[in-house]
Parts: sequence; C-alpha cells; structure tokens
Amino acid sequence: MNNFLFENKTKVYFGKGGVKESLGCLLKHYGDTVMLAYGGGSIKRNGVYEEVVGILNAAGKRIVEFPGIMPNPTYAKVQEGAKIRAATLTALAAVRPAINRS
Repeated sequence: MNNFLFENKTKVYFGKGGVKESLGCLLKHYGDTVMLAYGGGSIKRNGVYEEVVGILNAAGKRIVEFPGIMPNPTYAKVQEGAKIRAATLTALAAVRPAINRS
C-alpha cells in the first residue's frame, strides 16, 4: 500500500435548535449547490425537511436531493451519491431526525 494522508472534516451538530442556529451561518462558506441527503422520509413527517429546505432556500442555495439513505448504506448507494456529488455539488447536508429515547 502507498503512504497517504486521510483527513475527515466532518462536523456533526447535536441538540435542540441546532439546525436553525448553525446551518445558515455555515452555508456562507460553501458554493451554490447543496446535496440534501436523508433516509426514508421521517424528516418529512416531523418537519425537519421543511426547516432545512427553508434555510437552504433563504440562503439562495440550489438543492439536489438524495433520499433513501439506509443505515450502513450499500456500496452501490454510496457510489450513487458520489456520482451526484461529482456533478456540481459544493456542500452536503446529511439530515437525520432526533431519536426520542424518553
């Protein structure tokens, strides 16, 4: 194997109101097109989808949706996302609803 450097610059924001407080400010640092990656649709039922799309639209971003992300996605699903990403994307917003464990 050749020597290489791997750097993973992923930020994960947790907590109530995290999307509203952080997403708008973060978008200023990226280009015009955002991939919105999410799972089976529970974010549409609980209002998170509308909140995120509203923030992205208010920031003037073009949204490319990538729904159907399953836990431990298959190689084929990852490659599907990579093809979309390679097209013109400048940012990725992966959204997962909160799990209520009370």
